[in-house]
Formats: sequence, structure tokens, C-alpha cells
Amino acid sequence: MTQPAPESPSSAPPPVPVAASYARCIEASRRVRWDIEHDVIRGRRLDLARKFLPDGLTLVRELAFLDADARRLLSQVQGRTYANIFGLIERAIAAKTLELTRSHGLGDQVALEAMLRFTEEELKHQALFRRLDALAAEDMPPGYAFVLDPDAVARAVLARSTWAVIALTLELEILTLAHYRSSIEPDAALDPLWKDALLFHWKEEAQHAILDELEWRREHATLDDAARDRGVDDLIALVRTIDGLLVRQAASDAGCFLQCTGQALTATEAAAVHDGVLRAYRWQYIAGGVQEPRFTEVMKELVTPAQKQRLAAALAPILQHVAG
Repeated sequence: MTQPAPESPSSAPPPVPVAASYARCIEASRRVRWDIEHDVIRGRRLDLARKFLPDGLTLVRELAFLDADARRLLSQVQGRTYANIFGLIERAIAAKTLELTRSHGLGDQVALEAMLRFTEEELKHQALFRRLDALAAEDMPPGYAFVLDPDAVARAVLARSTWAVIALTLELEILTLAHYRSSIEPDAALDPLWKDALLFHWKEEAQHAILDELEWRREHATLDDAARDRGVDDLIALVRTIDGLLVRQAASDAGCFLQCTGQALTATEAAAVHDGVLRAYRWQYIAGGVQEPRFTEVMKELVTPAQKQRLAAALAPILQHVAG
């Protein structure tokens, strides 16, 4: 029997039209809509006998000298920072999406609604993460401090070009989707309340990543080559800014853990904890995202080979540290 000829590129299904993509995000937003207290918290408290984050994110398995209680505590300290970092980042994202929303005001009203929902959901996510941190503060031992100023960080991020800010936003939101699918959802040992919070966050981030890509391509199309090149420079600067923030918070969190753990550690082990927390944070917020295929495919379309080389050179020290 004669086999059918393989489908040629010209006969492949066409891409989803941009307007339809915005509409699909609205439909999904309506379908998954949730409330912090009614759907997520539900009157529960955190269970400190369980981890907040999986080992695949905290990298605690690489600190083989830690006992089970210490590993669990370190996951909880990192979990608080995970909530606070995303709350901080989403402050800048909400401000940027509000700006992008205005550009749709007299145009495509479907896109306008999609972006308004995006902004509202980012504000809700900030409130969710503040709520989680408050619950953790009620029961965890004292000593934790989130040393970063969300407004100051947001101002530093928003001072960069829109091209770069959207690129960073897409990387971070694709990263959160990958975290949930690959590490958080499969881990039955996590605190149920913490895990539920990350599940509901993931449900809305799925739409946000789609909108990020649409808006990044839209912005890219308005720029000339010189402006795009400046965007790459700004993205490199943003990555360095985020990395500097992670260095500061990792030092604080390692200190908190060493103060609160009941396990006696040597000076060499304490230094390994400091290095391990920074490596985990660089993995969680930078390396994991820039290596995600979904992000790299879009980046490959929008940057030149020379720009890609500049980005790779800037990322190399961070990726090398994470790889050990």
C-alpha cells in the first residue's frame, strides 16, 4: 500500500492568531480563577514537620553532612525566600503589565482585557506570598529576614528597557512553571498548604507566560536593530542585578539557618552551607530558567548570534557555579 506523503511545511497547521491567543488566555483566566483564603489557605496552618520546597530546588542533597531535621529547616528558610522573591519580582511585573495594558487601551479590547487580568492576578500573587510569609513567621523560629526592598528592586528593574524587562519576566514565569511540573508537584513530602499555594500560583502563571511571549514579540517588532541591541545590554544588566540580590539574600538565609539549626556544624560545613544556598538560588531564579527549552527557543528567534554570545558570556560564571 502506498504510504501518504509526509506533510510539507506549507500544509502544516497555521499558528494560532495573536488575537485568538489573547482570547484563550482570558478563557483560561476565568476557568482557573481562585481566592486566597477560600481556595488556598482554607483556615490551615503550615506544618513545620514537612518541607516547603523540594530537594531538586533547594539542592540540600549536596550538603550530605546535614541531618534530616536540618535539611527540612533549610527547605523552610529557602521556601520563605522563594515566596518573598516572587512577591518582589511580581511587584515589578505588575507595574510593567499595567504600562503595557495602556498601549492596548484604544486598540484590541480583547488584548486589553487579557492584560488587565494579568495585572490583577500579579497583584493577587503578591498578596498570596505575603500571606505565606506571615504564616511562616507565626511558627518558625525567629531570625529570618528578607533583606531586599521590593520597591527599590522594582524601580531598578523598571529603569531598563521594556524589551529587557519582558524578556526577564518571561524567563521567570517559564521557570516557575518548570519548577512546579518537575519538582514541586511530584514531591509528596511537602507541606500541603505550601504546595497548594504554589499549585494555584502555577495555574495563573501558565497564562502569563503566553502573554509575556506575545508582548515581547510585539515590543520586538517596534524596535530597530540598535534598540534591540540596547535591550540585550539591559537584559544582561538585569541578570547581574538579580544575581547581586541573590548573593545578599543567600548570605542572610544561610546565617539564619546556621543560627536556628540544632545540628552542630564545623566552620568548613558552615561555609559549604553559605555556598550551597547561593548555588540553589542561582539555580532557582537564573540558571533553571535560561536553560528551559521554551525560553531558549524564543530567545533564539529574537537575538542575533553575536547577541547570543554576549548573553552566554554574561551567564557563564553563574552557570559554572551552579554546575559545581
